[in-house]
Amino acid sequence: MAWKAPLCDMQFVLQHWLQADQTWAQLPAYADIDLDLASQVLEQAARFGEQVLAPLNTSGDRQGCRLEAGEVRTPDGFPAAYRAYVEGGWPALACDPALGGQGLPLVLDAALQEMLFGSNHGWAMYTGIAHGAYLCLKTHASAELQARYLPGIVSGAALPTMCLTEPQAGSDLSLLRSRAEPLGDGSYAVSGNKLFISGGEHDLTHDILHLVLARLPDAPPGSRGLSLLLVPKWREDGQRNAVHCDGLEHKLGIRGSATCALRFDGARGWLVGQAHGGLAAMFVMMNSARLHVGLQGLGHAEVAWQQARDYALERRQMAAPGRAKGVDGADLIHRHPAMRRTLLELRVRTEGMRALGYWAAQWLDVAAAAADPGQRAKAATLAALLTPIIKAAFTEQGFSLASKALQVFGGYGYSQEFAIEQTLRDSRIAMIYEGTNEIQANDLLLRKVLGDGGEGFALLLGELRTEAGASAGKAASELGRVCDSLATVLAKVLLMAADDPEYPYRAAGDFLALCATALQTYAWARCARCIEALPVESLLRREKQESVGFFFNYLLPDLDRQVAAIDAAAAPLPFIAESF
Repeated sequence: MAWKAPLCDMQFVLQHWLQADQTWAQLPAYADIDLDLASQVLEQAARFGEQVLAPLNTSGDRQGCRLEAGEVRTPDGFPAAYRAYVEGGWPALACDPALGGQGLPLVLDAALQEMLFGSNHGWAMYTGIAHGAYLCLKTHASAELQARYLPGIVSGAALPTMCLTEPQAGSDLSLLRSRAEPLGDGSYAVSGNKLFISGGEHDLTHDILHLVLARLPDAPPGSRGLSLLLVPKWREDGQRNAVHCDGLEHKLGIRGSATCALRFDGARGWLVGQAHGGLAAMFVMMNSARLHVGLQGLGHAEVAWQQARDYALERRQMAAPGRAKGVDGADLIHRHPAMRRTLLELRVRTEGMRALGYWAAQWLDVAAAAADPGQRAKAATLAALLTPIIKAAFTEQGFSLASKALQVFGGYGYSQEFAIEQTLRDSRIAMIYEGTNEIQANDLLLRKVLGDGGEGFALLLGELRTEAGASAGKAASELGRVCDSLATVLAKVLLMAADDPEYPYRAAGDFLALCATALQTYAWARCARCIEALPVESLLRREKQESVGFFFNYLLPDLDRQVAAIDAAAAPLPFIAESF
């Protein structure tokens, strides 16, 4: 079962759902970009994913990485695939032309990322953090550091890492112990141990640029005392820096990705941004990474849908209800109601996520390139609100939908004979890294909704209400009902949080899920309006109409359960006994 890029739906989202060309025409940096150019970019990315990455997915998983005398060897074919990636100019896609980039919109980069992660998640882990590191250095690094290291990231000559986690410090960065001692020449000696570092050592590029959180000697305690340092694998004098790979993690999935334990023994590094201001610099990279991780969930959902669909269109079992028995008394399983429902859920949730993921990327483009400051501020607020929802909801759906797709295969799905078992394994990690989904829920409700009294959230709600006013029929009435439910829930949460400080933490997960359902409602209401532009006889229009109906009939009822769960969170949670 070969992965195929979902170009038809990608182009539908860009042309009809987003009307991306109209947005680009209003942004000076992208005014020369049109849908023809976008289609060419997508087609070339699809060719790379289908012909170069996808054939390495299973073999990379089976072979994994190996550590030899401190050097990591990636699976066969991975270095050659990376050379092809660089030769194709893909690292530079959304980077500033002044730095050697192509200057294309982030919405096209989002489509590229979906294809990379969908075709070969393990390989894509090496490149996935690169744009976030580029933004981090471009925003916070000194002119000297930018001149020295940004060209390598843009060209693909060097790959970056993000070094946060330590054995005793996962989600709680205040527990970090790594130290950075000034050497008197503007550089620092970085010492400490880092864990779970994706691409911490590999053979794809000569240099690896580690972005490391550590404490300076005068650092205040807690997370406010963290600084960010750039520590290259190779020093300027050509000598190997004191960064050592002490081991590789043996993982459930993404086995083609080298997940390393790194030891810094006085490695030479340079400060990025202000002393003790490391979190502000790091979060530029983490916010980009969180959107990319959400797109991983989308990639997993798409490949799970393709795998289940293809299998269901060839597997024959008992006759479907209401159909005449064939010669062998069997029918293709996609004709059975239970399988039809599963397959439709796979397709509808995946296509809804695609529209929303690209929508978030488009807001980032507006935030970066709009001429009007007010428009930029609104876009930045909306992108910030959408990011934790996309990261958490997309990755949860990526795993859930992979599990449902495996069910279509029956017992075969649990064996290595079919690729769905790898999709399920690979998808699970995305719910954990770059901030667990529980962290995302807390970030959304406590920081980004309650933090400003709901003012920013009102902007998002306004976008949904605008669509409800533009839509018609059931889509309009249901989206209006969803908006009313969101407003009512927010008022309750604001009231409850004033009396019970723990309540928002208990309700956060269900609140994020409610927001995700509301956004899917928005996506399909907008789709119902957009497909009017498609030819009446087109297969795409018919399938979209079917998907709209399926969403409102079968998936939107999730909303009532989520509202009830938020109400139920008013009840305190008991503590688990600490001894038995």
